[in-house]
Amino acid sequence: MDWRNINFDWNHARAFLATAQEGSLSAAAKALGMTQPTLGRQVSALEKELGVTLFERYGRGLTLTPTGAKLLEHVKSMSDSANLFSLAASGQSDSIAGPVLISASETMAAYGLPLILKPLRQQHPGIVLEIVASNTASDLKRREADIAIRGFRPSQSDLVAKRITDIEAGFYASPEYLETLNLQSNPPDFSSATFIGFNHSDEMIKVINERGVAVTHDNFPYLCENHLVQWEMVKHGYGIGVMPTHAGGLEPGVTRVLEHIDPLIGERWLVSHREMYNNRRIRVVFDFLANALSRDYDV
Repeated sequence: MDWRNINFDWNHARAFLATAQEGSLSAAAKALGMTQPTLGRQVSALEKELGVTLFERYGRGLTLTPTGAKLLEHVKSMSDSANLFSLAASGQSDSIAGPVLISASETMAAYGLPLILKPLRQQHPGIVLEIVASNTASDLKRREADIAIRGFRPSQSDLVAKRITDIEAGFYASPEYLETLNLQSNPPDFSSATFIGFNHSDEMIKVINERGVAVTHDNFPYLCENHLVQWEMVKHGYGIGVMPTHAGGLEPGVTRVLEHIDPLIGERWLVSHREMYNNRRIRVVFDFLANALSRDYDV
């Protein structure tokens, strides 16, 4: 191989990739933890090194040129290889001390993990735990997390997954809101009730209808992707919302409703990339979570 033909700096290529994926120099600089002027100089340096124009600049906006779009696919492949290299190297570490990034849903991060993590730190004080609370699945291949707690079984062959206890969720409302409803029938009729949903999809409507409660989009005047915001709205009397039953039972300001219908049951999986799973520190945290979540808690 003629190494002299590789005449560009990988850091400059990374700056190009981040800018293309994030959509602006400011967003890319934030993602990479550098200043915008520094990032801009790196992108300009790559253009000079390659002798091409990667972006058309319109005021503060950027658009990929046809050349930039073609080269972007090659840089993505380089980034994937670099990530795999980093994963493989990290997996060889025998040290227990160091950071572990755990991603979990908002409710798990807020109401589940705080109940169980303290003994882990007592046993291994050198471990630094970073929690990412998001309902979006993290990309383990790109190191967005070391360990993920998910509500679905992963399909990628390069992931290690362990199914732990399923999640039971129920419907809750505040006594203040329930006073506004006419619930004299047996079972109570909630077909005119106000529900709080995640989005405009029909999934929740279908789930409720299948359980014998006739609702439509009109029953969902409040939508929010953030589950913790939903829960606050439930507590403040906006309507009926869904919550894992353990977390719902811990809140004295709400009442479980629709108890006559089947609860919502969801899977729960503990997942890590196969390369990271070889890391002793990651394995310690993975095994701890698997044991604690399977044994004591349903959140």
